[in-house]
Amino acid sequence: MLIDISQELFSCTVFPGDPEPKKEDLLRISDGDVCNLTAFSMCAHNGTHVDAPFHFIDDGRTIDEISLKTFIGDCFVVRFEGDISGDDAKNIVQRATEAEAPKRILIGGKATVTADAARVFADSGLKLLGNESQTVGPEDAPMEVHLILLGAGLVLLEGIRLGGVEEGKYLLMAQPINLGNCDGAPCRAVLMK
Repeated sequence: MLIDISQELFSCTVFPGDPEPKKEDLLRISDGDVCNLTAFSMCAHNGTHVDAPFHFIDDGRTIDEISLKTFIGDCFVVRFEGDISGDDAKNIVQRATEAEAPKRILIGGKATVTADAARVFADSGLKLLGNESQTVGPEDAPMEVHLILLGAGLVLLEGIRLGGVEEGKYLLMAQPINLGNCDGAPCRAVLMK
């Protein structure tokens, strides 16, 4: 069973201050053109997207420098509401380890990773941390949490949609578009049970 956990791009939630994706119809068969042709513009962090370390770390890896193996593999889905404390993060990592999916964790719900939780996740050997918000840390001050996680080499999968997805182990496929020298990229994230 495949579960699409991505947002539709042109109706997606946008981080405050980021440009919204825009679509332009260049050609339309209904107008007598030979084909339909669409152009679009967007921020690399619109909709469901991946943050590379370069997003907050000037000499960090860019999206094209991250192995695709990071984005494909077993993951653990957990639900959480509110601020995730260091102890909460330890519990989440333990549950992921027990489920034999300790390298990729996706957090469903209105959850905010605190700096204490970020340190636990960073020290746990995670490759990828995902969440439903457009930013993993507090929306009004995301820098500290990003620096902790991205500084440890993790990548972030932000803006996923996990409504109706039960907690547990899944196969994640969330390959970003190969945007050379970029700080992030949109992706189509899918879970397989």
